Amino acid sequence: MVPNILTIKDIKSYIAGELSGIYPEHEINALTSIIIKTVLRTSGLHSLAMPESHVLQKHVHEIGRICRELKKGRPLQYILGETSFYNCSIKVTGDTLIPRPETEELVDLVIKENKAFRGSILDIGTGSGCIAIALSVNLPGTDVTGTDISEEALAVAHDNAMLNEAKVKFIKSDILKPDIELFGSIDIIVSNPPYIRKSEKTLMNRNVLDYEPHFALFVPDDSPLIFYRAICDFAEHILVPGGKLYLEINEAMGKKMTDLLLTYKYTDIELIKDINSRDRIIKGSRHD
Repeated sequence: MVPNILTIKDIKSYIAGELSGIYPEHEINALTSIIIKTVLRTSGLHSLAMPESHVLQKHVHEIGRICRELKKGRPLQYILGETSFYNCSIKVTGDTLIPRPETEELVDLVIKENKAFRGSILDIGTGSGCIAIALSVNLPGTDVTGTDISEEALAVAHDNAMLNEAKVKFIKSDILKPDIELFGSIDIIVSNPPYIRKSEKTLMNRNVLDYEPHFALFVPDDSPLIFYRAICDFAEHILVPGGKLYLEINEAMGKKMTDLLLTYKYTDIELIKDINSRDRIIKGSRHD
């Protein structure tokens, strides 16, 4: 039962009490902020400035449901059915990964390095469409395409494109067996493919293992670069000479990824650390 909650201040106290001992305090504060903003459709500033604002009973019951799901370990983004990614509103389901801050760093790099760009961009393994949509919204005039093997994920991506009024074309394609004829010449390829080795499962949180799609996360230990090799092979056919490649990578694979791009004769190769100082992005230009 949810206690008699009347104000935003009461909601904050209730959420803190429900989640105490399950999540660390800083995470409870972050979850509380997102829950209030999403359920009440109000800003964080409003909840700070107006803590005595009254809350509708239907919102009280919804917050109680969210807390029950959180106590089971279900990720908040799946409970709410949406998240924010690079100032875009992105719907997520069990068929799509939850976008990560590291992937926002990938998008931010592409945008900052290509502000005046007006060519074509391909996002391989688009999932929810978050990368393709953010690039389309922030690089107006570009021709953005997203591909994925999952029809369910592509349906979510299509909805997200409409939600954000982004002009993105989506194509069903398996990067391990791509139909090259579906694609024309591409100027920039971006991808955040599966890169977590199966042996690394023991290092992961239960809410990821229990709820997020494993096909979008894991690769065999004996071929951890399987998708990157496939992307490089594919790029030989569609990426224009001098075209750019931006990839999110496993932090343990920086040296091997550099060697891989060198094998394919990429130039201007750069390994970039994320906000936590881990090798997370590699970029390069295709040979002329």
